Amino acid sequence: MEEQDVVIVGGGIAGLATAVALKRVGVGALVLEKSEGLRATGTSLGLAPNAWLALHALGVGSKLTATSTPLTKLKITNLGTGAIQEAYFPANSFKGQHGVRVVHRKALLEALAEEVPIDSIRFSSKLKSIENQTQEGSSFAIIHMEDGASIKAKALIGCDGVHSVVARWLGLSAPVNSGRWAVRGLAVFPDGHGLSYEFQQFVTIGKRAGFAPLNDKEIYWFLVCKFSSKGEDHIAHDPEMIKREVTDNLAKDFPPLYLRVVQHSDISTLTWAPLMFRFPWDLIFGNLSKGNVTVAGDAMHPMTPDLGQGGCAALEDAVVLGRHIGNSIIRNKRLVAGDPLAGALERYTKERRWRAATLITGSYLSGWVQQDGSGWWMKFFRDVIFYRLLFTRIFNFIQYDCGELPCVSSNYCSELENRSKSE
Repeated sequence: MEEQDVVIVGGGIAGLATAVALKRVGVGALVLEKSEGLRATGTSLGLAPNAWLALHALGVGSKLTATSTPLTKLKITNLGTGAIQEAYFPANSFKGQHGVRVVHRKALLEALAEEVPIDSIRFSSKLKSIENQTQEGSSFAIIHMEDGASIKAKALIGCDGVHSVVARWLGLSAPVNSGRWAVRGLAVFPDGHGLSYEFQQFVTIGKRAGFAPLNDKEIYWFLVCKFSSKGEDHIAHDPEMIKREVTDNLAKDFPPLYLRVVQHSDISTLTWAPLMFRFPWDLIFGNLSKGNVTVAGDAMHPMTPDLGQGGCAALEDAVVLGRHIGNSIIRNKRLVAGDPLAGALERYTKERRWRAATLITGSYLSGWVQQDGSGWWMKFFRDVIFYRLLFTRIFNFIQYDCGELPCVSSNYCSELENRSKSE
């Protein structure tokens, strides 16, 4: 049987970031990814200051800040009244990080993957089952793969997304459907789009759409809408049909600028998927770890995208998990299986439990306020209370410093110091 210190199931943002964090504290991890290559589904994502703090802690922030520009303003158009209002991301930096930056998901994954040994990511690897075994007083995870192979690990970290096998093994309830779909895409303008670096959003009853530039030639766009009675499953697998449904139906009454962005979409980037989330009380009262097994990223806290915190929280998870495992190594002089490692995972989940539950709740309520309700009081709450008074406060509230990784080795400390100076 193959033996590993740590096995990470899932090679998305959470999985690769966790592998980088563990490498920084001297732990080798094997990443098992079921896809044939790096997953780039989702095209792009916005990263708030809390995500950039985590990326700098991982030592990869400078790779991405060099090619991204902060967005400092949100412009909201009410399609029912035509009224336009502006909300600003806080002018004062949060620990040196300003606004939100939109980055290519693939660029983020590649930046993380470059930090770990090339043979530590094993593609086309599908998990079949998990079991725990105790040997000489220490607990080990036995991971059985669909190809018949088995791997013995001191710890198993489930980063396998919304429909996580590891989360199900831990006994967490399955995520639920929010009743909304999200369409996402990347628009390409070879000669330049000529737009300002601001986040533009359009709201109407039951729909919310928007876009934000990545650079001078690419724009990330999205549209969120409620389920209809006719069902949309057949659309999700046909990019041409997705684009046509948006332009000819869902957004036909949207401003020409938004439709122009959608028309310039790279067809290969279009996705249509239901928005899922886990009830926050499942995180508060459920088992986020069991012995030497835990979860991170969407496997722990799937949330709606209304605060743009799914990827940000996954990066936080990686640093916090790496910090607790690193501190365990410092205390025990090495990575010790059994109670010491289980204790580190328990401290990690204790630190993340309420933070993640709060983000899930805030994201769901934010989506409800911005998209639901046709009554005058709901419109007043959204347009006057939420955007004018609460938006900046909510943005400040979600900011969070996940901390630094401990200096387990002098080589890592020297490397991180040199990177900090260059940034």
